[in-house]
Amino acid sequence: MSPVASDATTTLQPPGRTATRWLILAVICLAQLAVILDNTVLNVAIPSLTEDLGATTADVQWMINAYSLVQSGLLLTAGNSADRYGRKRMLAIGLVLFGVASLGAALAQSPGQLIAARAGMGVGGALLMTTTLAVVMQIFDDEERPKAIGIWSSVNSLGFAAGPLIGGSLLDHFWWGSLFLVNLPVAVVALLAVVALVPESRSHGGELPQTLHGVRAGGTPMDLPGALLSMIGMVGVVFAIISGPVTGWLSGRVLISAALGLAGLAVFALWELHVPYPMLDMHFFRNRRFIGAVSGGILVAFGMGGSMFLLTQHLQLVLGYGPLDAGLRMAPLAVTVILINFTGLSARLLPRLGTPGMIVSGMSLLAAGLAAISLFGGDSYGGMLAGLLVMGVGVALAMPTMANAIMSAIPSAKAGVGAGVNGTLMEFGQGLGVAVLGAVLNSRFVALLPLVAAGAGSLPAALARTRTDAERSAVQDAFATGIGTSQLVGAAAVFLGGLVAAVLLRRAERTGRDPEVPATPAGAEPAAAGAE
Repeated sequence: MSPVASDATTTLQPPGRTATRWLILAVICLAQLAVILDNTVLNVAIPSLTEDLGATTADVQWMINAYSLVQSGLLLTAGNSADRYGRKRMLAIGLVLFGVASLGAALAQSPGQLIAARAGMGVGGALLMTTTLAVVMQIFDDEERPKAIGIWSSVNSLGFAAGPLIGGSLLDHFWWGSLFLVNLPVAVVALLAVVALVPESRSHGGELPQTLHGVRAGGTPMDLPGALLSMIGMVGVVFAIISGPVTGWLSGRVLISAALGLAGLAVFALWELHVPYPMLDMHFFRNRRFIGAVSGGILVAFGMGGSMFLLTQHLQLVLGYGPLDAGLRMAPLAVTVILINFTGLSARLLPRLGTPGMIVSGMSLLAAGLAAISLFGGDSYGGMLAGLLVMGVGVALAMPTMANAIMSAIPSAKAGVGAGVNGTLMEFGQGLGVAVLGAVLNSRFVALLPLVAAGAGSLPAALARTRTDAERSAVQDAFATGIGTSQLVGAAAVFLGGLVAAVLLRRAERTGRDPEVPATPAGAEPAAAGAE
C-alpha cells in the first residue's frame, strides 16, 4: 500500500521520505503513550481516591472504567471521522480534548466530576489512538513502515508496563491529581508539534470540508446510525467483560449488557452491508489477508490481556509482592518488546520470514512463554522471568506484523477506519482474555477447594476464611494451580490462533489479491466504501 497521493491544491502527503518523518513519529508516540498510561495509572490511586473524595467501590469502578468504555465505543467512529475530516485535524482535536479533560480530572472535587472528566479523556483517547496509527501509515513508505509500526506498537507495551510504576512514584511525592496533570505538558508539546510538522491527509483528494457540522462531507452522507450502533455494541460487550469478574459472569448485569452489545454489533453489521456509504465496509471481511490478521490480532491480545490479568494476581496474591514490586517484575516483558522493535530487528526479519512466518513465529513464542510461566513460574519469580522474556520476543514479532497486515489490507483512503479496527480488536481481545482465562482460573480454584472457594468468590476472601497456616497454604496452592491451568489454556489458544492466521495469510499470498475487495489506487476512493 502506498501513501495517499494529493493533487496540486492540497497538502495531503509530503514527499516520500522527509527529514521530519521520525520526529513526527516521536511526537505521535508521545501522545500515544499518554493515552495508554491512563488505561492503567489510576489503579494504584484507589486508596487515595477513596479517602480524599469519599468514593465508594462503585464510584472507583466507574472512575476506572469510564475511560476504557468511552474509548472502546468511539474507536471506529473516531477513525471514520479522521478519514473524513482530516487526520491532522482530528489528532489536534484529540490532544486538546485529552489535555482539557486531564485538567478537569486533576481539579475534580467529587467522584461524579472525576468520572465525567475520565469519560472526556476517553473521547480524546479514541481520537488519538486512531489518528496516530493512520498518520504513521501516511508518512512512511512500504520499506520503513514495518519499523515505524513496530516502534508505535512498542509504546503500547511501554505504557501498560510503566503505568503502575509512574503512578506509584507520583503518589509517593504528590496527591492523586498529579496522575492527570502530567498529561498537560505532553498534550501541549504534542499539539504544537502536530500543528507544525504533521501533514494533513484525508480519504481522498480535493478541498477539506468547509464545515464539520453539516450532514455531508466530501459529497457523501455521514453514517450516523452506523456510528451509534457501533458505540452501543462495543460499550455493551466491553461493559459485560469489565463487570464479569466483579458481579459474576451469569449475573443479570453481565448477561443483559452482553446481549445488548452483541445485538448492537449484529445490527451494525447488517446496516453496514446495506447502507450506500458505510462507516466500515463489511466486504473487508471477505479478504483472507484481513481475516487472517484480524484473527491473529484478537488472539495475541487475548493472550496478553489474560496473562497480564493472571500474572498481576499471581505476583501479589501468591508470591506476596506489593503493587510497585509486581509492576517492576512485569517490566522485562515490555523492555524486551521495546528493545527488539526500536533496534529494528522485527522489521529486518519481516522480508525474510514473510507476514505468515512472522505471525506464526511470534505467536508460537508467545504461547511458549505462557506455557513456561505455567510450568516453571508457580513457586518463584525466577521461573516466571524466563517466560516473560520469551513472551516479549513473541509479542515484538507478532503484534506489529499484524497491525501492518490489517492496515495494508484496507485501502489507504480508509487508514483511520483501519486504525479503529485495529484498536477495537485489541480492546476486544484483551477483554476476552480476562474473561475466559479468569473463568478458567475460578472454575479450577473452586474444583480444587470446593468448600472454601465456592463461597468465597476470590482468593482474598478465601484466605480470610482460613484458620491455620496449612489451610492458607492449601488455598494459595490451589490458586496458583488455577493460574497455571489458565495460562496453558491461553497458550493453546494463542498457538492454534497463530497457525490459523498464518494459513489464511499464506493462502491470500498464494492466490494474490482477493477479488472481493479490489485494491484501491493511491489517492482514489475505495470502490465499495465510497469516497468520504
